[in-house]
Amino acid sequence: MWLPAWLLFLGHFVAVCFWDVSAVIVESDNYKVEQVEFGEATLSCRYQLEKKQVIRLEWKKMDLNGDSSIVFFNNSLTEELHKRAQMMDSSIRIMNLSRADSGQYRCEVSAPLDKKNFQEIIINLAVLVAPSVPVCDIPSSATSGSAVELKCREKEGNPASEYKWFRNGVPIERSAKTTNSTFKVDRKTGTLHFNTVTKDDTGEYYCEASNAIGNPQRCPAKRMQVDDLNLAGIISAVVIISLVIVLCGCGVCYAQRRGYFSGGKSKKEHNSATQAENDFKHTKSFVI
Repeated sequence: MWLPAWLLFLGHFVAVCFWDVSAVIVESDNYKVEQVEFGEATLSCRYQLEKKQVIRLEWKKMDLNGDSSIVFFNNSLTEELHKRAQMMDSSIRIMNLSRADSGQYRCEVSAPLDKKNFQEIIINLAVLVAPSVPVCDIPSSATSGSAVELKCREKEGNPASEYKWFRNGVPIERSAKTTNSTFKVDRKTGTLHFNTVTKDDTGEYYCEASNAIGNPQRCPAKRMQVDDLNLAGIISAVVIISLVIVLCGCGVCYAQRRGYFSGGKSKKEHNSATQAENDFKHTKSFVI
């Protein structure tokens, strides 16, 4: 028998409502909690039951590395949170937050007398951390026309920091003396890349990291000196080295011809031959 679509929808709605009434329901006031480091945060979890009964409430945490741990079990907070957290009915209030508290928190409620006797919700806690002093990699010298990359990075900030480069105290994008249009700044990775540097790019560079939490942090300024390639000096050095090699070669040949490398042995052999000849003449004279 064919039924109108509205009647089918009504039947489905009634069934869903009946099922919800017959089940434990777990909800939260805020499924995404953000709070600054050293502050406090409340992880809200509330439930409704079909029948009045003793429930089992558990809190678990999944950290940023994917590892799971117990937060609240058997009506007790874990030792790590015992001194800086408290239960507010089925919710948790965490004080003196640290960056290690960031992660996914799972509130689990078991109600054995309800038809649907288990439900859980997940609450994401993000502890916001100001950036640390970034580490900068700035070359002290470069050759005009070469490609140069300056690097800047910090790993403490949450959310991840964005980066800004300065030359002689002025943002490099607005530096009046910057005529080089080949540079590119990646604000996400903190790199400043020059396809080709010029002498005008000489100056003191530093990087600033910020994420809207706390004050921006910067690395110590460092001077980068860009010089033209000294072709005359290179040619002179090559000529001098070549002359030295030639002179050394001539000296070796001269010494070898004069017998300086085998002189000791030749002189010894010569003396031995002369002595043998003298002995022979002396013996011959004696016989006569």
